[in-house]
Amino acid sequence: MPKLKTHKGTAKRIKLTSTGKLTRRRAFGNHMLSKKSKSRKRNINTTAEVTGAMKKNAKRALGV
Repeated sequence: MPKLKTHKGTAKRIKLTSTGKLTRRRAFGNHMLSKKSKSRKRNINTTAEVTGAMKKNAKRALGV
């Protein structure tokens, strides 16, 4: 069976941690920031963990 190629679009968006978790950026942090509260913007700026079926698909796309 041939080697699997890494899906580069996924690789640019999702990082694999040393413990095997997948981290991603949160959405809604690019524009129209003046109407969003400081606490909301601060929460958007943190990383989130990929879970569930999306984690399985992302791991396959990354070749992990």
